[in-house]
Amino acid sequence: MRRQDFGELNAFMAVAEERNFTRAAAKLGTSQSTLSHTITRLEARLGLRLLTRTTRSVAPTEAGERLLETLQPAFEDIDSKLAALTKLREKPAGIVRINATEHVAQTVLWPRLRRLLPNYPDIEVELVGEAGLTDIVAGRYDAGVRLGELIDKDMIAVRIGPQMRMVAVGSPSYFGRKPPPKTPQDLADHDCINLRLPVGGIYSWEFERDGRELRVRVKGPLAFSNGTMIVEAAIDGFGIGYVTDDYAQEAIARGRLIGVLQDWSPPFAGYHLYYPSRRQLSPAFAVVVEALRYRD
Repeated sequence: MRRQDFGELNAFMAVAEERNFTRAAAKLGTSQSTLSHTITRLEARLGLRLLTRTTRSVAPTEAGERLLETLQPAFEDIDSKLAALTKLREKPAGIVRINATEHVAQTVLWPRLRRLLPNYPDIEVELVGEAGLTDIVAGRYDAGVRLGELIDKDMIAVRIGPQMRMVAVGSPSYFGRKPPPKTPQDLADHDCINLRLPVGGIYSWEFERDGRELRVRVKGPLAFSNGTMIVEAAIDGFGIGYVTDDYAQEAIARGRLIGVLQDWSPPFAGYHLYYPSRRQLSPAFAVVVEALRYRD
């Protein structure tokens, strides 16, 4: 294989994973036209169409899917071997890419990394915020952050935060107009602020007490895709919001929100950093993991 083939294959993999030439070009640091010529050159050399292009989308053909399945583990192995070479350096160095929601990046990851990084000037960290459940292997991230119960069994999980619980909250002004609910069923008589999930549906509020589990579909005038906006709307008196306690604890402490139905919201595993079990840890990544590890 010629050396230039690696560049062409890497370009194809980026487009196939992103399903978009613009995003792939930005990821590779090249122009869209150059990337398009590279893919055309690769297809011509192989005598195969690898991508189906329309005005709105890009998708791998059957041949493209088979090539992608071959390339992803091969490039991952190369990345792992290159990362292992940094062990020959006296100081940890290299790029660590972590996928997490913007809220987690701001409230959990950055406060610890800002204390760590001045001591390790050769470590670079990329925090990429996305709301959905991202495939960190396909996205070529070193790690991701999820709630403990959402992590696949074939991943290594490192706890980076305390246990959490869901909290139903409303403002004093709202509860001045309507009495606080005593059971989840009482929410039917309230304005509730819904959460729009990344996959497109509306989150059904989950409650549990004494082994009894309930799912409640609430109604209200608003729906948001993130907890910060739900909390802001609740503070403004638009209704009851239901978020993880890390979003609401400050507003509750300041008296801007009142928690209700606490006995229906048991604790659960909080945020965890996760990464593939087969991943060979580079010194830089190992340093970052230890800095983020939660200690009681």
